Amino acid sequence: MTNQTAARFRALHTTPALRLPNCWDAASAAVIAAAGAPAIATTSAGIAWSLGRPDGDALDRDAAIEAIARIVRVVDVPVTADIESGFGATPKDVAATLAAVTEAGAVGVNIEDTTAVTPGSLRDLADQVERLEAAREGAGPDLFINARIDMYLAGIGEESERLDATIARAQAYAEAGADGIFVPGVTDPATITALLQAIRLPLNVMAGPGALAPSELERLGVARISLGPGLATAAYELARKATVGFLEADSYDAIADGIAYGTLNELLA
Repeated sequence: MTNQTAARFRALHTTPALRLPNCWDAASAAVIAAAGAPAIATTSAGIAWSLGRPDGDALDRDAAIEAIARIVRVVDVPVTADIESGFGATPKDVAATLAAVTEAGAVGVNIEDTTAVTPGSLRDLADQVERLEAAREGAGPDLFINARIDMYLAGIGEESERLDATIARAQAYAEAGADGIFVPGVTDPATITALLQAIRLPLNVMAGPGALAPSELERLGVARISLGPGLATAAYELARKATVGFLEADSYDAIADGIAYGTLNELLA
């Protein structure tokens, strides 16, 4: 990571909103960059799947860092990495993860506040604040820390209480050194507006079919729009459909519009 690349990434969190596609390996990153993306995020789910593991803290730190480094090497745009809950049980482990991410060349991370130890539950707030403080220490001043709050995504607590609880966590995470707040699972315009009014940091939402269009999210004031595992799942579904067509429908139609071999090879040359 260079200071210039990190600054370029930070500057994208203004107006218009940063539309941030998520890659899952070096080839998908190269394709996304060639399509014009100003920056790229990784998807932890997609990377885990591509390496033969399920999502949810099943991937070890070394494998994740190696994947991040491969992605950074093949693109010229800033890369931010989804590091799940930090690849470590202790704040010290999280600091080590962030130092490794920085060394690999990424300019940002997502850190989530759920825990694989008790699936579907959030970490204690004080514990997560300590982990974010350690992340800030390990990352240095330039790397963009996007603190993810999974209250809505995991459907935790009473619906009437989620907004206030999310805002309280966002404020604590900002004090701990986060640069942005990520609230996946929120699609309601009124809720998004309330979050924007209460949170002083750039707000990231995860979007896809059924959500507001990117331009509408931008008009509300969302600073960053990402797709999570959406591109990866779309690619894998195409592979499934093409296989079914080949095996059962006596057809090659599903692969007729694929990227040319030479084009893809050249992107990775």
